[in-house]
Amino acid sequence: MPKLQHEEGIQVNITAAMVSELRTKTGAGMMDCKKALTEAQGDMEAAVDILRKKGLSAAAKKAGRVAAEGLVAGQGGQGCGVVAEVNAETDFVAKNENFQNFVDGVVKAVQLAAPADLAALLAADYPGTGRTVAEEQTHQIATIGENINVRRFSRLEVASGLVACYVHGAGKIGVLVALETPAADDERIAALGHNLAMHVAAANPQYLCRDEVRAEELEREKGIMREKALASGKPANIVDKIIEGQVNKYFGEICLLEQAFVIDPDQKVAQIVAAVAKEVGAPVELKAYVRLQLGEGLEKREDDFAAEVAAMTK
Repeated sequence: MPKLQHEEGIQVNITAAMVSELRTKTGAGMMDCKKALTEAQGDMEAAVDILRKKGLSAAAKKAGRVAAEGLVAGQGGQGCGVVAEVNAETDFVAKNENFQNFVDGVVKAVQLAAPADLAALLAADYPGTGRTVAEEQTHQIATIGENINVRRFSRLEVASGLVACYVHGAGKIGVLVALETPAADDERIAALGHNLAMHVAAANPQYLCRDEVRAEELEREKGIMREKALASGKPANIVDKIIEGQVNKYFGEICLLEQAFVIDPDQKVAQIVAAVAKEVGAPVELKAYVRLQLGEGLEKREDDFAAEVAAMTK
């Protein structure tokens, strides 16, 4: 290891232990740590700053790359629940402990700060670091070596009740279900919330109830139904009755409360909620839900891994 000369004439040994300590603190490579300590004349904090500054430069270059993998994570509880999506470039970064911890910290930041939008979340304090979420994101880009992007989040609250959270497929889908009820402590409410969240993950409803369906969307669907009915030769005087039945079926496909419950398809979701309310002897209202699917709407990068490895060996 090299010896360094301070201005006072004292030589400083850059030991393997110092390099290892800096690597543990920053996650940077061994050679980068050694160079930073050499530049900082053995000052650990100064070396951290050097790596962070270099990391900011490296992170800026990585930030333009496509990030459509990553994790969806969340946390439920009485009164409030949150879910967030954080993207990275490759699917195996989701197995990286640093990345997993970062995502958990983003979820906690949403819980604590209750940000109004993504900009507010990025400006919020990231727990336990003294950095903002945006600064911690940049730090993780430099540490992990991939573009990382806090893409979106949702936070549901109920005045009195429970917000259940379910994460499916090791972070591929995250769901929140908000139940307004004075019986939030009842384990049957927790079970209902969990089962409803699983249902949302599987059935992917587009709306909570039919009142939320946009009028123009409904009219477009009716127009398609009408054209199909007339084209099939159905008499015009019964087309309206046919459409009425098809509209109800349509609502049953896209509206959560009218969907057939995945665990008991003979019952609609609204009937399941009513049955549990009767069991616990208290009102239960399904107020809202959120479903985030990893990479939804993002253009994923198509890699030829074999070609990439071959190129690296040339």
